[in-house]
Amino acid sequence: MAVTVDIKDLFEAGVHFGHKTSRWHPKMAPYIHSKRQDSHIIDLTKTVEGLDAALPFLTKVVAGGKQVLFVGTKKHTKDIVKTVAESIDQPFVTERWLGGILTNIATVGQQIKKLKDLEKRMASGDLEKRYNKLEVQRFQEEIDALNLKYGGIKDLNGKPGALFVIDVIGDINAIKEAKTLGIPVVAVVDTNADPTLVDYVIPGNDDAIKGIQLLLDYAAAAIREGKGVAKTVETEEK
Repeated sequence: MAVTVDIKDLFEAGVHFGHKTSRWHPKMAPYIHSKRQDSHIIDLTKTVEGLDAALPFLTKVVAGGKQVLFVGTKKHTKDIVKTVAESIDQPFVTERWLGGILTNIATVGQQIKKLKDLEKRMASGDLEKRYNKLEVQRFQEEIDALNLKYGGIKDLNGKPGALFVIDVIGDINAIKEAKTLGIPVVAVVDTNADPTLVDYVIPGNDDAIKGIQLLLDYAAAAIREGKGVAKTVETEEK
């Protein structure tokens, strides 16, 4: 059953509020409904169209056994991005995007391996047996630092099937890496960003917490549906 998008919910969450008209990107013109004072108003019918295309795609990605990498490093939205991604067991980047996360997987993979090894040794008590308290504390600090950088992607299985990006301008490096590797990008695109960088454009306010939460909830529902499909297929194959 496909996820149903409610335009009234989008309106109430403030998804239609764009940026100031002086900051607009001309390529967003097809997605703009009107101007209110000195700000653009996003056409929510276009947002619904964008979601109606993007959500089944996300379902298909996950049903096919791939992961969706959530990217949202903006300070006031990163916590909700992390919470939603964790709730559906998907990888995420909510701290600074480190160059090469996708394109230099060998180097990043070494750091993740180091993190997992340290965590395993800490959990088993091996480090406690071999080192004094101060040294164990330093190992824990190293684990915490590595988790801050790589914790959200330590269970990323190879190349993700898609990226879900909250801020096209702020996380442009993530989009560029995805483009290099041919990974489709689903993104919330505000009136000041270039929609041609994105495969599945969801026109919307990329700052409003309520709006971002709603869009993430839609994405999460689509991914849960994909997981259900994958589980059914797996059961049938057995």
